Formats: sequence, structure tokens, C-alpha cells
Amino acid sequence: MTAIVRPMTAADAAPVLAIYQTGLDSGDASFEHTAPTWAAFDNTRLPEHRHVAIGADHTVLGWVAVCAVSARSVYAGVVEHSIYVHPQARGRGIGRALLDALIRSTETAGIWTIQSGIFPENTASLALHHACGFRTVGVRERVGRHAARGNQWRDVVFIERRSPHIN
Repeated sequence: MTAIVRPMTAADAAPVLAIYQTGLDSGDASFEHTAPTWAAFDNTRLPEHRHVAIGADHTVLGWVAVCAVSARSVYAGVVEHSIYVHPQARGRGIGRALLDALIRSTETAGIWTIQSGIFPENTASLALHHACGFRTVGVRERVGRHAARGNQWRDVVFIERRSPHIN
């Protein structure tokens, strides 16, 4: 890998949102079709668990971030994550480096579960997550209509990683 992973800052907003939009445009990253504003992104993602991968030329190659799944205290250790890698940076270990950084930061903070939903067609993402210790919990069939795909029903594979270090 030819990248350094570091905490995400507001200075990364433009490339982070551009990579996000590229992923959304693929049709296999999310039900969303437009990346949020930086203010909305910043307001919903936990600041201590946002990371970017930076290339040798100082460009952002990918990012990972989490949001809380609930305001209820019993779920304080459960987060939902998103990870996006620029198409030209895929296959170079960027996703693995980002997930490794996220796992370290969440475990240090006492977070015991990282979860997400992935379209079953996104086999590369599923393989990456399984390689990083995530497991498939199940498939939510026809969980939503995807506007970018003509309102087609889509399944979502629900994955999670339970920390082996937090009891």
C-alpha cells in the first residue's frame, strides 16, 4: 500500500465528499444518490472515528467513518460504519488499512460492535469485511427501493464485527 491513514479533518471535506459521490454513482454503495453537505456529514459522524487514506501525492484515496446507531445508552458501544475508496485506488490495500484504523480507534474507545449493510452485488466489499473479522448476520430481503436503479427492490447483507477485546 502506498498510503498513510490519518484522522479526517474538515480540510478533507471536498475529496471525501467527491469519493462518496463516486461510490453513490456506482449504484452499489448505498440507497442514497447524493452525498450530503459537509455540515450534514460532520454532524452525523463521530469525530474520533473518521479516517482518510492519503497517497504519496497527498491526495485522499479513501475514507471510513462511523455514526451512532442509537441515542440509548445500552447501544453506546455499537456504531454503523461507511467506507469508500476512490475507484483508481482500489485493489491496493486502502480499504484494509482504513478498516484496521477504524477497528483500532473504536476498540480504544470501548466500542464493541461495528456494523453495516452492504448490497450483495458488492462482493469486493463483502470480501474485505470478512477478511477484517466481520461476519454476515443475515440478509434483509427487499429492504428498500433504490431510486438510482428505477425504484428496484434491493437486498442488503447485514454485517458486524464484535470486538474480541471488549467483554
